[in-house]
Amino acid sequence: MTDAIRRHDPLVKGFASDNYAGVHPEILQALALANGGHQTAYGDDVYTEALQEIFRGHFGPEAMAWPMFNGTGANVVALRAMTAHWEAVVCADSAHIHTDEGGAPERSAGLKLLPVATPDGKLTPDLIDRQAWGFGDEHRAQPKVVSITQTTELGTLYTPAEIKAVCDHAHELGMVVHLDGSRATNAAAALDVPLRAFTTDVGVDVLSFGGTKAGLMFGEAVVVLNPDAVRGLRYLRKSSMQLASKMRFVSVQFEALLAGDLWLRNARNANAMAQRLAVAVRGIDGVEVPRPVQANAVFATLPRDVIERLQKRFRFYTWNEATGEVRWMTAFDTTEADVDAFAAALAEEMDSSA
Repeated sequence: MTDAIRRHDPLVKGFASDNYAGVHPEILQALALANGGHQTAYGDDVYTEALQEIFRGHFGPEAMAWPMFNGTGANVVALRAMTAHWEAVVCADSAHIHTDEGGAPERSAGLKLLPVATPDGKLTPDLIDRQAWGFGDEHRAQPKVVSITQTTELGTLYTPAEIKAVCDHAHELGMVVHLDGSRATNAAAALDVPLRAFTTDVGVDVLSFGGTKAGLMFGEAVVVLNPDAVRGLRYLRKSSMQLASKMRFVSVQFEALLAGDLWLRNARNANAMAQRLAVAVRGIDGVEVPRPVQANAVFATLPRDVIERLQKRFRFYTWNEATGEVRWMTAFDTTEADVDAFAAALAEEMDSSA
């Protein structure tokens, strides 16, 4: 028996983030499977060893997966391994590494971020060139990495062809490409392509692969697709405080997620619920959906008073205080009933505001 007390209502759902969701039952089963007895610590266990073949099955024979604790840590370790202290990373101005990681890439990795304004969160060769210049100029941080996010922070998708154009251009400039894939599974499901179609096959060098948003309790992975693009990753993971002693419990979660189709089932549900939500709210007078809904994010603009009242009923974030734009995220465990209840509550609050 446990003395722990359930302190929340498991039936209450929100639309703030897919990080709010719990752990998928199959992941919990996998954690229990890996428990019991002793296994070598720090990644020399049978689960982490087996995980390499699973990642290679998705990303090709050169792929090497390095389990980490969290997404910021994975991005920091990846970018540290791809840069020297005098080098810089070109990214969209909306990129998570620029806006939502507390300055960790610059502070911890000792690099310079070179953000570029984009209309939709996506970089293009022309946009990259706005910051990828000054090579050899000792007065300027040297552009070395192009970092893109799939799906983007604005909910948009890169096609494989668009990522190939980014990679080809970066490589022509002598740069390498990092992909922040915290929602890579949602992207693959939305595009109906394998995970390697917009990573390995189009020239991405290093991938931060998300697990937590896909149903894991904790865990992300840095996946090296081009070994020549990194150095010292084994040591950088430790010095960045991302080396798990009981790594088997990270690795077995990824095995449960990726060995079968759990990743795809989870992503498809989250994406489908976002589409259902978009259709429902577009039918409410006064609600605008200003961005395309391409995966599991829905952006909308609402009156300020409606936002405040609705947030007392459901958790979600205001994206832009000035414009009244909000973001709603769906998750692997979002149901049709959850979406319908939220849309009904929004309609009620809009009517009250009329």
